[in-house]
Amino acid sequence: MRQLVILAVVFAFIAAAPAIITSEFTQNVIIMVLYAALLGQAWNILGGYGGQFSFGHAAYFGTGAYTVAVLQVQLGVNPWIGLVIGALFSMAVAAFIGFATFRYGLRGSYFALVTLAFAEVLRILSNSVGFTGAGVGILIPLAPGAANMQFETKTGFFFLIWVLTLSSFLVVWWIGHSRFGASLAAVRDNEDAARALGVNAFRVKMGAIMLSGLFSGLAGIFYAQYFLYLDPYIAYGPAISVESLLVPIIGGMGTLFGPLLGAAALHVVSEATRELIGDVPGISLALYGALLVVMVMFMPRGLAGLLARLGVRRRAASGEMPRA
Repeated sequence: MRQLVILAVVFAFIAAAPAIITSEFTQNVIIMVLYAALLGQAWNILGGYGGQFSFGHAAYFGTGAYTVAVLQVQLGVNPWIGLVIGALFSMAVAAFIGFATFRYGLRGSYFALVTLAFAEVLRILSNSVGFTGAGVGILIPLAPGAANMQFETKTGFFFLIWVLTLSSFLVVWWIGHSRFGASLAAVRDNEDAARALGVNAFRVKMGAIMLSGLFSGLAGIFYAQYFLYLDPYIAYGPAISVESLLVPIIGGMGTLFGPLLGAAALHVVSEATRELIGDVPGISLALYGALLVVMVMFMPRGLAGLLARLGVRRRAASGEMPRA
């Protein structure tokens, strides 16, 4: 319950940002932090809580993004309806990949490489078919209005991503306090032992990958409506998969607030680098790689682990007994 109260306070504080901050640049940074937190939390469900490291979350992101864009441009479907359909399609792709991998017991690096391969296959397909715009990409027509999920100010986009991100955090809080979450943690720690205790590992991992695909798809849908343009490299390229896993690794895998901490740190460093160096092609991926090496070597539990250690030291220094 304490975590839920903190979560409510943090997101209530974030919700007050548009009333306090008038700079569109700063509002955009906050929006992108929430977007990255959603993307990272989606990966965290499968990788952090489930121990199934995916290198291909772009498969779910791109499916959600392309679904809402194609339905809107080619068939005239309202994007709010497209949001539901895109989320379901992303879950379906996740279910297919999960069945194809978990059914045959793929784990570790084998699972990671297969997910990467699926994302690359979808990138090649989207680069070849006409209804996605092929290599040229797809441009969503500008039609400002809340009914078209194209808000006239950034405040509308802010509250859309706020709701989507909050929903992912609430689901992760539920995972951490549910029987499903306990089973998922057991599979992560020792799948063979979990099976011996009666845990249906296949079913648990399928549930995790479908939830992960759902929220990755929602992140893709938001991206499509926010930027109004997609191409195969944006939707299914490695940058999305790298950002998905980097955010929780920096913030703290398997923790509720890790993705939010990681997203904030990542975008603060990214914006600072852009101001100092400029918009150099490839600098983001180089920066992400350097951060990943630093975190794995010096802070394997991420920023959340660092804050937890500092809290323990503070309580020890004040003479307070640690809680059981």
